[in-house]
Amino acid sequence: MSKIVLLGATGSLGKHLLQQAVQAGHEVTVLVRTPAKLPSELRDSITVIQADLATIALTELTAAFSGQDAVINTAGLVTEGPAFVSLVDRLVTALEAVPSAQRPVCWFMAGAGLLDIDSSGRRGVDLPKVGTTYGPHKVNFERIRATDLDWRELCPGPMVEGPALGINRLRVSLDRLPVQMPAFVQHLPGALVLPFFALRIPEMIIPYADAAALMLANLGRGDAMSRHRVGLALPAGMRGKKGQWAKESGSA
Repeated sequence: MSKIVLLGATGSLGKHLLQQAVQAGHEVTVLVRTPAKLPSELRDSITVIQADLATIALTELTAAFSGQDAVINTAGLVTEGPAFVSLVDRLVTALEAVPSAQRPVCWFMAGAGLLDIDSSGRRGVDLPKVGTTYGPHKVNFERIRATDLDWRELCPGPMVEGPALGINRLRVSLDRLPVQMPAFVQHLPGALVLPFFALRIPEMIIPYADAAALMLANLGRGDAMSRHRVGLALPAGMRGKKGQWAKESGSA
């Protein structure tokens, strides 16, 4: 089992990560502003550090990360713009200060727009309108990949509450979209690629439970996901809609 520091444990994805990590027998430490928001039935099974990630001293963060097997960050929202970028920069800076022999594997969060659309290397965040909201993911990615950390960045589409499908059923990709785009889109200007990208989003709506399971299943140092962006999509022929799964040929 692994020693894991979980950031954002009271959020939508963080709650699933916390529950699954404890059930799997991992040694979990959480940094949260409001410990009272943690599930009461789990508090005796974890170590709790009360702290605000935006203001905690970097030396304290580094100390919390040292000697851990993994740090999983689900804190922050891309819609917070500069504040989200600042948060990720603080976490990366604290991780870089951990002595190499004591550095943990790191998971960060982004979105499907950070994945390559085609062989040209163009990404969703490079398309009109997408970059306006999701540009911070691009900034964070450049900061993360410039380090020598053993990082992975999960890039799902929208996530929803619902029963897990099982990560063995999901389509998983590294650096590229996990869904098929028409070959000709690489020759189109961004404004014309955007509709094709938008049409594939429902295929990438996944349960929080599956996103959590994939992260916890890939904590090995230097494993296949090390230093990659990771995409997730539903099984072929399925599309997500309002928290439910529907066959492409059927109705929701």
